[in-house]
Amino acid sequence: MPNQESIRAAEAILKSLSAQDASSLVIFMLSGGGSSIVEEPIDEEISLEDLIATYRTLVLSGAPIAEINTIRKHLSATKGGRLAVAASGAQQISLLVSDVPGHTPDALASGPTMPDSTTVEDSYTIVEKYGMLKQFPDSVRDLFQRHALEETPKPDDLAFHRARWWPLLSNASLLEAAEAEAQRHGFSVEIDNSCDDWDYARAADYLLERVRRLRQKSERVCLLSGGEVTVKVENGGVGGRNQQFALACATKISGEAITVLSAGTDGIDGNSPAAGAIADGSTLEHANARGLDASAHLTGFNAYPFFESLGDAITTGPTGNNLRDLRVLLAY
Repeated sequence: MPNQESIRAAEAILKSLSAQDASSLVIFMLSGGGSSIVEEPIDEEISLEDLIATYRTLVLSGAPIAEINTIRKHLSATKGGRLAVAASGAQQISLLVSDVPGHTPDALASGPTMPDSTTVEDSYTIVEKYGMLKQFPDSVRDLFQRHALEETPKPDDLAFHRARWWPLLSNASLLEAAEAEAQRHGFSVEIDNSCDDWDYARAADYLLERVRRLRQKSERVCLLSGGEVTVKVENGGVGGRNQQFALACATKISGEAITVLSAGTDGIDGNSPAAGAIADGSTLEHANARGLDASAHLTGFNAYPFFESLGDAITTGPTGNNLRDLRVLLAY
């Protein structure tokens, strides 16, 4: 969530950019988390408390990150290309360490330096799609009800004529490294990212069926899946999308020779201290022996205490980087 330091950071950056001219070179270094780290509301009526409440509604809505950031862009004085406009005239270079889908680079940190591919109409549609309006604070709700959002700069804006963008690392970099490591251990490797941004339960069903089919063709199979699944949290406990996915898999693979790992590369999964979790065909047996009800933890969005009790939570601490999530499914 943004805080007072996020506002101070935005003010400092905007002030610095306003002093640049045609002889200046501005280097932006963008990574995941930028949406919260640097923020200034587009409307002075939106307080910090209102901003935090809006962010909370967005991240708990079940919407994928690109849709969440569509709304963030249109509520912000720094996002959706507006930092580039603030540095208008200067030569600009953006270096990207990406935690967003590869086809939406302008969603990274809500695209502060890039032409925005989304529109205000997209924002109105997304808010209606996920029923967010009634959960927004009054100041934000009013902007949507009056259709008063301002459009973000597009590719023909002069601010982008001397701007370039280069990706340094992405989820694809992560999958490439994971593939090489799995092959080194003698696994036949497949990569399937088709469930990116799917609901966690649907993704679990799909990937487990896929790894079972692959196992029929090879003795040792590793199925890799990048990107993020979504979870619409209702009255949740402690956990995150990776642990929720792993727990959903655990309920479906009891007794099978399948192991599932799901973790966030930033070392943080949801509101838990874990990065993710590991489950296999013996997870439910061990849980039952400890008196843990997997179904209750799953429906209560309380996966972390479940895996922590079993010693199967993955706890790395913050890694200082974010290349989205990694799911590894082994069948042997």
